[in-house]
Amino acid sequence: LVKLMESGGGSVQAGGSLTLVCTGSGLKFDDYYMGWFRQAPGKEREGVACITWSGYDTHYAGSVKGRFSITRDNAKQTVTLQMSGLKPDDTAMYYCAAVHFRRFNTEEMCSATPADLDAWGQGTLVTVSS
Repeated sequence: LVKLMESGGGSVQAGGSLTLVCTGSGLKFDDYYMGWFRQAPGKEREGVACITWSGYDTHYAGSVKGRFSITRDNAKQTVTLQMSGLKPDDTAMYYCAAVHFRRFNTEEMCSATPADLDAWGQGTLVTVSS
């Protein structure tokens, strides 16, 4: 059974930082591209950052480029999203997702609809106050 579990969400003031961690189990982790997505109330889910199986290639949404950083540790089966310079607009539920590396490149993964990806976590809430 494939399982992705997110942790690290919370409340922070604008300008602050948070680090989200997703831990995978039940899958051959380095066969999968990994990504972070978010969904704010009343909005569609959007791709925030995606990373190849090796970690050498990444893709970021324009709204977070330069503020967020995605990395992965295949030995620990984790993918991390470091967020800095947080803004109230970053408030959302953040989800970790996985897709087999043969299916998409990182940009395609971050643009994919939820049904297109292979696995999703339950989400972790990030709240940024002004």
